[in-house]
Amino acid sequence: MKAKGRSLLMSSMQTAMSKQKASTVKTATVYTILFAISFVHLLNDTMQAVVAALFPIFEDSLKLSYAQVGWIAFTLNMTSSVMQPVVGLISDKRPQPWMLPIGMLCSMGGMAGLAFAPNFWLLLVSVMFIGFGSAVFHPEGSRVVHLAAGARRAFSQSIYQVGGNFGSALAPLMTIFIFVPLGQRGAAWGMLLAAAAIAILFKIVPWYSAQLAAGAGVHKKKASAAGDSAVAGGLSRGIVAFALSILFIVVFARSWYSAAIGNFYQFYAREQYGLTIGQAQVPLFLFMAAGVAGTFIGGILADRIGRKKMMLISILGAAPFALLLPHLPLAWVYPLIIVMGFILQSGFSVSVVYAQELMPGKVGTASGLITGLAFGMGALGSVILGNLADTQGLSFVMLGCSLLPLFGLLTFMLPKDRREY
Repeated sequence: MKAKGRSLLMSSMQTAMSKQKASTVKTATVYTILFAISFVHLLNDTMQAVVAALFPIFEDSLKLSYAQVGWIAFTLNMTSSVMQPVVGLISDKRPQPWMLPIGMLCSMGGMAGLAFAPNFWLLLVSVMFIGFGSAVFHPEGSRVVHLAAGARRAFSQSIYQVGGNFGSALAPLMTIFIFVPLGQRGAAWGMLLAAAAIAILFKIVPWYSAQLAAGAGVHKKKASAAGDSAVAGGLSRGIVAFALSILFIVVFARSWYSAAIGNFYQFYAREQYGLTIGQAQVPLFLFMAAGVAGTFIGGILADRIGRKKMMLISILGAAPFALLLPHLPLAWVYPLIIVMGFILQSGFSVSVVYAQELMPGKVGTASGLITGLAFGMGALGSVILGNLADTQGLSFVMLGCSLLPLFGLLTFMLPKDRREY
């Protein structure tokens, strides 16, 4: 009897250890995949940054107006914006890992067109290819992050977004070191970025496929069932819809302000302070580089203090600096724009995770809506701000946009985020 009891005890302990091990595996963060997909995100957003980096070159070589610059940014971002939620919805129902390299092939074609486009209209066609490639990548990339995140969702999403933000931050440096000396033809180097991304994706896609085949998405189906019962962390459908509406407005405000800085501040700095093309890239680079650090730190803090608090700190905390920026002498622009970039971007990846938790089981759709909305709002902002810059002047645009972070006050109306996974 004692032997039998010991046998039962040992069996029970082994079962418990097996369950504990399975739980550990399930919640473990797969850093190799996270850093790999983050690097691909860097390459993808660097290709998008090539477009913005070429704006002063296009303005000079093709004699583009500010409105046409805005339309180029609109075409790039709107293509990505419209397609991202569609791709996310499709991938939620049937994930397609092979779409990741296909999207990069589209971006490669866009890079080739960008380098040799002889006029404004062919530029628009080229950036459409780049936008479509980005639209395919972002929802599927977010799904890879979700599968590899384990329990550290905000932190993992911040690693992913850091790659994209760093890629975007390279735009001013590319203007200085590549496009000023090489001109428009320098965009051909972007094809190498796409090739590198495809090579890395050939390592990620098998892991992604294996996760799906092994049933790593089972939790998604369970969460989806909970969503069908009108529950997301205990919230009704009405409250979820209200929260998403508020979140969209906050993303709108941040995106329009980022569009103003990213697309037009370099022209404003040249006009206001008499800077050269190269010198005008410095404050833009500082803003974007600080945003990279802010994205990373924001993800870490959000896992500790909550998503809502982090988003509130992010956009509302940047408001005083945004209001001051148009009124400062050049010497003060540099330190202020660093602090503002850090604070403003600290909440972007957090808003993606917040949306995912409002829409359990719909990772691709939530990511596509928030990331796609950010691109879409930035696109619309680029067109409107470009036309305003032509008619009212760049100073009017920068003064008006400085009010946008005040929309962060609406974050107080968001429900408390779900802290348990």
